[in-house]
Parts: sequence; structure tokens; C-alpha cells
Amino acid sequence: MSSAAIFLDKDGTLLEDVPYNVDPNAMKLAPGAREALAIFADLGALIFVISNQGGVARGRFEIGALDGVEARLHELFASCGATLSGVYWCPHDAQGTVAPYNCACDCRKPAPGMLLRAAREHDLALERSWFVGDILDDVEAGRRAGCRTVLIDNGNETVWRRGPLREPHVFAVDMHRAALTIRESMANPEAAR
Repeated sequence: MSSAAIFLDKDGTLLEDVPYNVDPNAMKLAPGAREALAIFADLGALIFVISNQGGVARGRFEIGALDGVEARLHELFASCGATLSGVYWCPHDAQGTVAPYNCACDCRKPAPGMLLRAAREHDLALERSWFVGDILDDVEAGRRAGCRTVLIDNGNETVWRRGPLREPHVFAVDMHRAALTIRESMANPEAAR
């Protein structure tokens, strides 16, 4: 049987939002993230980070810098008693200047490509999975992949371009509240639909 997963946006959701940060020492968990990761660990859930990293295409940092970011994410998860099952980056941005990353793709959120790839590679049941993010592009990517979605309403979404694929299933003030909702839905899956 395919596994349910919890997908987390990185900047502004899991970590404090610091634009184009690839310094592992400057990575700090966002409010409620430590408690959320502990809850997800108790659930035994597979947890993945899904993140646009257009800074590669824009020449802000080299793609190799993401290796240190991923290593630090594993450390942060472990410090909370959780295991990071995988990280998926989209280094593309059609507005970028660095080839071959300055192109349109099917992985840059709001496209669902990173989620679909994770599902293929890890045999995940997207219809039983959750995607937690801080902007409506995260919500749209999750919905397009067939996941349930949580929007962390922390002020990072500023455009509020609405539509059927951009309506979160749940709003939460932080990751901890999101995790409580997800825990309840996983304990009682029929009530969550």
C-alpha cells in the first residue's frame, strides 16, 4: 500500500524566510516548526521538503550550494526527533539568466512536478498526503498533485490571486497548528474529507 506523506515548503514555512539564503548557519526553524516536526515524527509520516530555488537560475548562488542546505535540513529534522525522507528543489526560473536553469519547467510551483516526482520515487498516496506552505502557489501545487493543503497565514502571501486550485483546505497560524490539524486528519481520515 502506498504511503501518505507530508510535504513542506522550505522558506517561510519550515524555516524563517530569508530570501536566497544558502548559508546553513543562518537557517532557523520558523515558529511552530520544531513542535510540528516532533508531531510528524510521532505519526511516523514520511516528510519531504519541496522548494523553488530560482536563485540558481538568477545567478544568486550555484546549484552545489543546495547540498549544504540539504545537509542542514537533515540536522534540523534530527534535532526534533524527525527524519527528512527527501528534498526536491526546482532551480529553474524562466526570468533567470543562468543556462540551463533559465527555462520554463513542470516543477516550479505552482506546477506539481516536484510532488509528482516524489510520489513516483517513493510510492506515495498523494490523495492521503498533505502539502503545507505559506503562499498560494504552494496550495496550488498541492491541489494540482491531489494533496490536501494547509496555508500558513503568516503574512508571506501578498498577492491573494484566488481560484479553485488556490483555496487551501485549512488555514493555520504556524506549523504547529498545521501539524495538529494533520495529526487529527490522519487519526480520523474519513472526518477530514
